[in-house]
Amino acid sequence: MTKITRAFDFAYHQLDKYPQDDCLVDKRDGKWIKTSTQEYINKAMEMSRGLLKMGIKPGDKVGLISNNRSEWNIADVAILQIGAVSVPIYPTITEKEYTYIFNNAEIKLCVVSDEELHQKVVSIKPEIPTLGEIFTFNKVEGARHWKEILEEGKDVPNSEVETLRDKVDTEDLATLIYTSGTTGLPKGVMLTHKNLVSNVLDSLDRVPVAENAKALSFLPVCHVFERMILYLYQYIGVSVYFAESLETVGDDIRDVKPNLFTAVPRLIEKVYAKIIAKGEELTGVKKALFFWAVKLGQEWDIDKGAIYNIKLKIARKLIFSKWQEALGGNIDVIVSGSAALESSLMRVFYAADMPIYEGYGLTETSPVVSVISEFNDGVRMGTVGKVLKSVEVKIADTGEILVKGTNVMKGYYKAPEKTAEVIDKDGWFHTGDKGEFVDTHFLKITGRIKQIFKTSGGKYISPELMENKFKLSPFIEQIMVIGENKKHTAALIIPAFESLKVWADYKKIIYASDEQLIKNEQVIDKFDREIAKYNAEFAKWETVKKFVLIEKEWSIETGELTPTLKLKRNIVMEQCASIVEGIYA
Repeated sequence: MTKITRAFDFAYHQLDKYPQDDCLVDKRDGKWIKTSTQEYINKAMEMSRGLLKMGIKPGDKVGLISNNRSEWNIADVAILQIGAVSVPIYPTITEKEYTYIFNNAEIKLCVVSDEELHQKVVSIKPEIPTLGEIFTFNKVEGARHWKEILEEGKDVPNSEVETLRDKVDTEDLATLIYTSGTTGLPKGVMLTHKNLVSNVLDSLDRVPVAENAKALSFLPVCHVFERMILYLYQYIGVSVYFAESLETVGDDIRDVKPNLFTAVPRLIEKVYAKIIAKGEELTGVKKALFFWAVKLGQEWDIDKGAIYNIKLKIARKLIFSKWQEALGGNIDVIVSGSAALESSLMRVFYAADMPIYEGYGLTETSPVVSVISEFNDGVRMGTVGKVLKSVEVKIADTGEILVKGTNVMKGYYKAPEKTAEVIDKDGWFHTGDKGEFVDTHFLKITGRIKQIFKTSGGKYISPELMENKFKLSPFIEQIMVIGENKKHTAALIIPAFESLKVWADYKKIIYASDEQLIKNEQVIDKFDREIAKYNAEFAKWETVKKFVLIEKEWSIETGELTPTLKLKRNIVMEQCASIVEGIYA
């Protein structure tokens, strides 16, 4: 039996205990292509031999820039088992950020997924003195294909890889993950094999599936959340199906019929908005039943009593069963991370018998600190569950969440001063998040220290918590609550144009463009009512008094969102300076 102490041990553990024909499955040209566990390891071994032949040594940094696919996992094992360090990089960041990361990490070799990324890296190669060869997973004209690495190593004996593999220690650096911070240059988070392994093994008692389950993977594997989950899948024996793209996720879910998948709150909010939009199209008794079930779902809790459960049984049979079918019909759990999820949304999914396990963590904590689970009385709405067993959490006098444990990073690469800013002399990592414990054991996030602002009246506002509530509206795609040092809060709103246009057509509103639509008085009145509806859930001094509708969506490409879809508030404020000035004029 393989003892798990290094990140690449998970693949060998699966080969020992749960060898599968469909270990990793890719969708190519509409067809699912399977990679068995044995093939996975064989190819990783071939790639390791090739990397050695090409001069990659223990401690060298190898860049991976790719969508989720089996080759990413093969490359990850190949790099790690020879003692090298994998540096996964978001495909969506700018060339300036690429240049900084490549030089900071001193990347020696890089593998990218496609032609666009190949051109991006080739264009900055002259500025990166350490970078040698660039390979591609897809076949790209004029580029070296990744299988050339496998061919390079055909004369290298397996024993060379095995010797290096045996020397890799659990405390060795496994990966550098560059944070997609909302301000400043990214920082390279140093995670050891022990960091990653401990986090996976500590999370096992929170997972409600066993071997032979299917998972759909579409969150970026360059983020530690999805990467840790993929290691966990390998340990349990779960088959991983990689979605063809974010645009095909809905079809892929219905095709694969997964037992679980991971998601960020924004995706869950969009799924919910589409379901609600479908409900709005119903009429008569069907519509009344639909929204009766939604209202019942929003009241869900662990033990609501016999009468509630009878109603819920009816709602599940008549309404929620159709929701389940839309997500493949086999969902045992959806794991949510990266940002806060509105608790009323979670309640509806629990009522629909598709429980959401919301977790909390950071790249610096490998990433999981706590997570909700239906095991061992592990669910409390409005919290992020119980802390993992090898993790300690305490709340500082300031309300900040402090974390200590085997999951906490080694530090920031080449930045001891920045490391010292977040890890104190006693080993506590300062998260920057505020929180409290509920019912002794359940961690609740109450805000982000740097995002909480104070109005000119001296009242504190936690914008993210408010934004999550407003985004429950099917008419609000994106929102940023503002008001620091101002007399009241306000909001910048990107409408959900798909829903808005359906409503506008129903109201017979004539418009020639999105810009014209958001200036229509009936539309503004509609948003007045939407804001008022959600304002009712806040204290009077918190409520949004004014708002402005904006036509252009915020995105990663245009710079307002990080690769993990967090708002870069300073960038939005710069771009919307004149709008904000008008609100408070």
